[in-house]
Amino acid sequence: MKPEISSISQISPAQSVVCILGKEELPGWLKLNKTETEYAIKQIKAKEEYVIINSYFKVTYIIRTKNNSDYYKTWEELRKTAFNLRKLIRAENLSELAIGAYEAPEGSAEAFAEGLILSFYSFDKYKTKKEAADKKNYPSRLLLYGDIDDLKIRWLTTLTDAVYISRDLINEPVNHLNAPALADEIKKAGETAGFRVDIMTKGKIEALKMGGLLAVNKGSVDPPVFCILEWKPEKPVNANPVVLIGKGIVYDTGGLNIKTGDYMDNMKADMAGAAAVTGVLFTAAKTNMPVHVIGLVPATDNRPGGNAYTQGDIITMFNKMNVEIGNTDAEGRMILADAISYASKYTPEIIISIATLTGSAAMTFGFQALAAMGNADEKYFRLLKESGDEVYERTAQLPFWEEYGELIKSDIADIRNVGGREAGAITAGKFLENFAEYPLIHLDIAGPGSLKKDDYYRLKDGPGTGVRLLSVFLKKYTEGVK
Repeated sequence: MKPEISSISQISPAQSVVCILGKEELPGWLKLNKTETEYAIKQIKAKEEYVIINSYFKVTYIIRTKNNSDYYKTWEELRKTAFNLRKLIRAENLSELAIGAYEAPEGSAEAFAEGLILSFYSFDKYKTKKEAADKKNYPSRLLLYGDIDDLKIRWLTTLTDAVYISRDLINEPVNHLNAPALADEIKKAGETAGFRVDIMTKGKIEALKMGGLLAVNKGSVDPPVFCILEWKPEKPVNANPVVLIGKGIVYDTGGLNIKTGDYMDNMKADMAGAAAVTGVLFTAAKTNMPVHVIGLVPATDNRPGGNAYTQGDIITMFNKMNVEIGNTDAEGRMILADAISYASKYTPEIIISIATLTGSAAMTFGFQALAAMGNADEKYFRLLKESGDEVYERTAQLPFWEEYGELIKSDIADIRNVGGREAGAITAGKFLENFAEYPLIHLDIAGPGSLKKDDYYRLKDGPGTGVRLLSVFLKKYTEGVK
């Protein structure tokens, strides 16, 4: 269970507490005795990452921050320290834990709490037998001490809720979460948070002639869906909406160009972009963000059965362009292209697509960065970078020169859905650009969107990459427009 978060104005003598220090000095509110204080100071001066003091009534965790010139690096170190402490905290079976900062950068307590909450997550709904370690519980309440108002508490609560929702969606196997089931879960999230969700079923998709989505779906026994998520407050700061588009491939076999070796491992996470968009809309609505934002989620699985689409097929897309299929495993861009074309009906200020799209992006940046590219104004890329630094979901911008578009030209159609091996992430982005009538930024999260092992609080399989980045992006965007 995810712990509740609240603020407190004082700490009791028997309160278990995390103290984040900005200098080698202890605050009075820790209420340690002389022996405990001397021990703590000695360990801090010895440059220990953290100090733990077990008293009779409480446990005290003391963390000394480094002197970073960039505040966001301190925050990230605190999130990682929270991950490192999670098992020790769990072993104490505490019902609640206070977190306070002393002479540390603003936001330190919130950063530690965020890292701890994201480290507490587990996906064990299908385990019929619980391990012995599960008899010890994480704290059910985190109490933030200091000048932390209700808005900050609400933001932290909602943002971590949104990541949990995203992770749950990603971690569900396809036999429990096909495309229609994903649509149902998105609708539930909308009902909880207060954003609108409209679901297009196969008949409507066929009537609209979304050829990319329909082509990818041809090998599946389950129908496709196209989800429209919308949060529009009474007085949004933007005249034209921000449109977010998330790839909703609930499982990717590669189609007839079937994935070999272990490349099909964790392909249930190929809808991580859709999960991210769902989480961002949840955050925007739940915090009553004054921004008009629309989310589009085209969803299907990609299988080699039935009348599966093939290499060499010519597919007529929603915008009437003809696409030559060079590889059926380049399916994500096919469904995103239809969604990007559809976004034009909203006259968006900007379109941002997010997807686990190419192995090329993963090979280039590993799991350390999201590949960012597009034709939008640089101010949006700068805002994404600033937001990414803050939550440490960092973006790395790729060139988007017109010459890359030459690599996906077709001899028999308007365009091919793949180029060669070179610049694969960029040519995928250039493919999407052909369907965008408005400024576009594409985020390829193939590396950080699905992890084989824990990266601290970014837990393996589906860490929920993009939720925090784009939520903070929208928050900063609204502040800038106002």
